[in-house]
Amino acid sequence: MTLPPHFAEHELRQSLNAEFHARPPVPLESPQLISYLALHHEGEPPGSAHQHLAALGVLLGQEVPDDCGHRLIDFGNLLLKWELHNEFSSYTFFRPLAAGEEVGETATALDLVPAHWLQTLPGKLIVATHVELRSAAEVTPESVMTRLAATGQTVGATVADGAAWVFTDFLFENGFSRFLIIDVSLTRRQAGRTVQRLVEIETYRLMALLAFPVAKEVGRLLGASERRLADLMDRTSSARSPEDERSVLADLTTMAAEVEHSVARTTFRFGAARAYHSLVMQRIEELRERRLTGLPTFHEFMERRLLPAMHTCETMARRQEDLSGRVARNSQLLRTRVEVELERQNQELLAQMNRRAKLQLHLQETVEGLSVVAITYYASQLVQYMAKGVKHYIEPLTPEILTAAAIPLIALFVAIGTRRMRKHLAAADGGH
Repeated sequence: MTLPPHFAEHELRQSLNAEFHARPPVPLESPQLISYLALHHEGEPPGSAHQHLAALGVLLGQEVPDDCGHRLIDFGNLLLKWELHNEFSSYTFFRPLAAGEEVGETATALDLVPAHWLQTLPGKLIVATHVELRSAAEVTPESVMTRLAATGQTVGATVADGAAWVFTDFLFENGFSRFLIIDVSLTRRQAGRTVQRLVEIETYRLMALLAFPVAKEVGRLLGASERRLADLMDRTSSARSPEDERSVLADLTTMAAEVEHSVARTTFRFGAARAYHSLVMQRIEELRERRLTGLPTFHEFMERRLLPAMHTCETMARRQEDLSGRVARNSQLLRTRVEVELERQNQELLAQMNRRAKLQLHLQETVEGLSVVAITYYASQLVQYMAKGVKHYIEPLTPEILTAAAIPLIALFVAIGTRRMRKHLAAADGGH
C-alpha cells in the first residue's frame, strides 16, 4: 500500500530513516586484507575530506557521488568505505584475495592505493590498522596459538559464538596496529560485522584516550588551584579590614574565572571520552567472545589498560566541578561578609545623616523664630510709615501707638502662617 496523498509527511522522516540504516557492515569473504585509517579533522576546512575522496576517484577512474556522510565505492580490485564522523573521518580499504593467492607477509590493502593520495589525506592520523581475514583452512588457530605462545602481550578470543578466532596485541608495528581473524564458519555478514567492530574498538579506544593527557594537565592545575584556595581561605579568616576582604574577594573572582575557563575547555573532551569508552565496551560485548586458554580476552584487556585511564578522566572531571563549586561557595561567603560590612557602614552613614538632619531641623526652627522677628519688624515699619501718612486722620492716636499695637498682631499672624506652611510642606513630602 502506498502512502495516501493526504498525509503531510515530516520533512525529516526520510533522512532520519536513511540515517538509521546508514553505515551497514560490508559483507566479506575469506581471504581478505583490510586497512583502516581514521584522521582527526579538527581545524580542517569543511568538505576537505570529500574533496580528497573525489580526487581518489579521478585517479582510479571511478566517479565519487556528491557530498554526504558516508560512501561505499567499488574500484574493482579495491573497495573503499568512507565515513564522516563528528571528530574524524574513517577510510576502510578492502582487498579481496583469490583462494590460494600468494601475497607477501607485508602485503596490505593500502598497496593498491596511490601513495601520493595517502600522503595528502586531510587531518591528523589517529588510527591506522591492518586486519587480515583468513579461513581456518589457510591458517589454523592451533598454529597461531603456538606462534603466539612465545610473545608477551597478545589478546585473543573466539567470537561470534565460536565462528571465528581473533588475535591482536594493540601494539604499533610500522605505525599500524594489527588484527588477525581466522574464519571458522562466519557468514559474509558476520565477517563484515566482526571487522567493523574490531576497527571501531581500535578507533574508540584511541579517541577515548585523547582525554587522558588533558586529565593529567587538569590534575596539575587542580593541585595548584586547591592550594591557592586554601591560602585564600586562610587570608579570609585573618582579614581584619574591609580592604583585606575586598582583596581576597578579587583574588577569588580571578581564580573562579580560571577554573570556569578550564571547565569550559575540557567538558567536551571528558564527555566524549565517556561516550567513546562506552562504545568500546559495547562493541566488545557484541563480539560475544569466549576465552582462549592462556590469553586475556578483549574485555579483560580493556578493563586492565583502558579503564584506569577513564577513571582518571572521570576523577579529574569531578574534582574540577567540585573545585568550581567550592570557589563559588567561598566567593559567596566572602561576598556576604563584604556586603554585611558595607551595610554596617551604610547604617553608620544613615545615623550620621539623621543626626545632621536633626541639627538642621533645630537650626531651621531657630531661623524660623528669627524670621518671625525680622518679618514683624519690617511689617511694623510699614505700618508706621502708613500711620505717619494719615496721622491727621487718626488723632488722638499717634503713629507710634498704632505701630506698637500692630506689632503683636503682626507677630501672631507671621508665626501662624509660618507654622501652617511648614505643616503643608511636611504633608506634601510625606505623600511622596
